[in-house]
Amino acid sequence: MLDDLDRGLIHALHIDGRAPFSGIARALGVSTQTVARRYQRLRANASLRVVGLPDPRRVGRSQWVVRLTTSPAATRTLAQALARRPDTSWIKLLSGGTEIFAMVHVPHGVADPPSMLLHDLPRKAGIASISAQYLLHSYRGGPTAWQGIAQTLDEGQQRQLRPAAAVVHAAPSDRPSLDRTDQALLDALRHDGRAGYADLARSTGWSEATVARRLADLRAHGTIFFDLEIDPVSLGVATQALLWMAIAPAHLDQVATALAGHDELAAVAHTTGPTNLLAHALCSGTDHLHRYITHRLGALPEIRTIETAPVLQTVKHAGPLRPGA
Repeated sequence: MLDDLDRGLIHALHIDGRAPFSGIARALGVSTQTVARRYQRLRANASLRVVGLPDPRRVGRSQWVVRLTTSPAATRTLAQALARRPDTSWIKLLSGGTEIFAMVHVPHGVADPPSMLLHDLPRKAGIASISAQYLLHSYRGGPTAWQGIAQTLDEGQQRQLRPAAAVVHAAPSDRPSLDRTDQALLDALRHDGRAGYADLARSTGWSEATVARRLADLRAHGTIFFDLEIDPVSLGVATQALLWMAIAPAHLDQVATALAGHDELAAVAHTTGPTNLLAHALCSGTDHLHRYITHRLGALPEIRTIETAPVLQTVKHAGPLRPGA
């Protein structure tokens, strides 16, 4: 379990994943060396990692939610094969180990993501069924962090750490276009969002000054954001579940906006398919999840049905697999 200083550091990195340790130290009222030591300890003991990710809407990519029903003997092997792909994220084992959940990122215009996804997998992979829903809109997740662990710092501390405001309403023609060298920059940041300018310069072939200017430009236009990966168990999370909900379209935006403010939900998204709202719940235990579903969600009559799938293991987070994973 983490103490207040650990949680303050995590909150700070949610605000700005590339904030210098000296700036975090000033906000937390401790030394820079203390922040650096805590950061390294969290990396070793809580699997903490900052990853730099492109905003799919701004780089011409679509997101699909894919569910695969598998034979128990094949589930883990298949999940690992999917996790090694560069176009997947959030690979999870569900429902007693007979189902895999995955986010798939594809260029706009790809008509059949499941076929593309399964193209490189063994023919006898043990897949019994597959379904795919298009992610239409995200209310919580991605650039908007889970606020269940973003409550440690007061407003003054948060103000010290906030980066320059992004140009969130920039027209498409005003957003920076990406080329191959930008891709090299993004690939390096996917593995380590806190990589120094010297390391990023080696990855791109640019000078450190050019890297700094380009990264600042991409951040200002919202083309890239920084996410924080951490083992939820260290945060007191003992039970995770994916919730598929059916809501009348006239009430969907209202309900989804309300759910995005719930501390229990790390992600809320509007999808196509027989259910139209997907959420990821993080709870302290099964009793907490029960109370959340029956009391908070149950108090919303607009939610017509809920399918709950417990998460057994997260094989891959937002960023690439770590070496040796």
